Amino acid sequence: MADTKTVDTEAEPAGKQPRSVRVVLLALMITMMLAMLDNMIVGTAMPTIVGELGGLEHLSWVVTSYTLATAASTPLWGKLGDMYGRKGMFMASIVLFLIGSALSGMAQDMGQLIAFRAVQGLGAGGLMVGVMAIIGDLIPPRERGKYQGMMAGVMALAMIAGPLVGGTITDHWGWRWAFYINLPLGVVALAAISVVLHLPRKRAQARIDYLGAGLLTVGITAIVLVTTWGGTEYAWTSARIMELTGIGVAALVGFVFWQTKAAEPVVPLHIFRSRNFTLMSVIGFIVGFVMFGATLFLPLYQQSVQGASATNSGLLLLPMLGAMLVTSMVAGRVTTNTGRYKVFPVAGSVLMVVGLYLLSTMDTGTSRFMSGVFMAVVGFGMGCLMQITMLVAQNSVEMKDMGVASSSTTLFRTLGSSFGVAIMGALFNSRVQDVMAERGGALGARVTEQSAQVDAEGLAKLPEAVRDAYQHAVSAGTHSAFLLGAVVAVVALVAAVFVKEVPLRGAGPVPDADGGAAAGDGAGAKAVVEAV
Repeated sequence: MADTKTVDTEAEPAGKQPRSVRVVLLALMITMMLAMLDNMIVGTAMPTIVGELGGLEHLSWVVTSYTLATAASTPLWGKLGDMYGRKGMFMASIVLFLIGSALSGMAQDMGQLIAFRAVQGLGAGGLMVGVMAIIGDLIPPRERGKYQGMMAGVMALAMIAGPLVGGTITDHWGWRWAFYINLPLGVVALAAISVVLHLPRKRAQARIDYLGAGLLTVGITAIVLVTTWGGTEYAWTSARIMELTGIGVAALVGFVFWQTKAAEPVVPLHIFRSRNFTLMSVIGFIVGFVMFGATLFLPLYQQSVQGASATNSGLLLLPMLGAMLVTSMVAGRVTTNTGRYKVFPVAGSVLMVVGLYLLSTMDTGTSRFMSGVFMAVVGFGMGCLMQITMLVAQNSVEMKDMGVASSSTTLFRTLGSSFGVAIMGALFNSRVQDVMAERGGALGARVTEQSAQVDAEGLAKLPEAVRDAYQHAVSAGTHSAFLLGAVVAVVALVAAVFVKEVPLRGAGPVPDADGGAAAGDGAGAKAVVEAV
């Protein structure tokens, strides 16, 4: 029978974590895969779902309800983990996610599916935060880089495999298995974490800040709805968007004020006194802005202009995601071996600016090879930034704030993705419609009157002159979107320049700024795990 004992993770040789910690890390990767894969698998299954359940007019809410619930619950899961113990809160989020998945698979109409997707999103809010915070508890920052590089690899793999897996499952098993597939994977992760992971229990005396949680939820919900509906469901200047903007700003201002008064704030504002933490939040926001904008418009450009097949849409992004995967793992390994990390935010931001500018130069004559090279440059840049932002943010706070640091960083990246898709999308749509009106005449204007995106089937039915006009319009739209992305990425570069390289807490002495040896705060930290 296995005995429970305390393992000094610092006493292990470099790169040799206890076997039980490695089992936990495998379970964490499975959980992270669940969080990343879900939306991409469901997106591929959406046409089949609408065909069976109907409710086409409510289709966008299947994604929006999930996104809203995830964004709103992310900071709360982080705080609850800090207050009541990481393991219990993480397992609760997995269980809630699995319940939502099972109910979504059993949905009988679109209303039920939207409601159950919200339940699933509430659980998903704790998955990514729990993964990052538990890694923060188990692995000292000096050793953490290589493991977070692996996590970035899982994210890249999920983005590539998601559409392919979703299409295969839907075609062979039916759309309900797009949700049921989460259950066996989740149960495996849940069992491994339950048996192997043992973290110190926490019992907070303070009460939960319900007013702060409510204000934050209202503020985030309003902002996500503005970025989701603006320019699509409602005009940007419409009364509904203005109302939501006012509600969101008022709620967030009230939230910030209340956090200075609350006994146990949801997001302790003192963590933003750390320059590095604030800068990493800014960089994380911009990475989300750029990455999700790129993954939206690159396949559209390749399908509409370069004639690529929509079936393998995940593979179209392989140059960018493959470069991101390799660079993330190299950056993590180098950070672990040297304890130095500032070079990565700076180099990553430069590569991201250059890559986005190169993408903005694409036109109707750009070859697939050249667009692949441009995507790889962006991927190398994002690979330098993806997990380093989380690593530095966690290294900038005390252990007691590990959960809120992880959730805040995740939230900023989520909000960045919402703003990126909305703002780049609005610019893209406007440019496409203008060029279609110029080059395609009245018929061209009618083609994009409802939407700037025309699917492959609709594109094939257009007269050759209108199809040529649409290809030029999409090239112009992607030019504007990626040029905006390059400008925004300059902000990340400025933020990266001001990052202060604070020695990472870890195993053994780390050279300090004066060349001496500084013992990391994490040296001698204990991780309680079960010997296997």
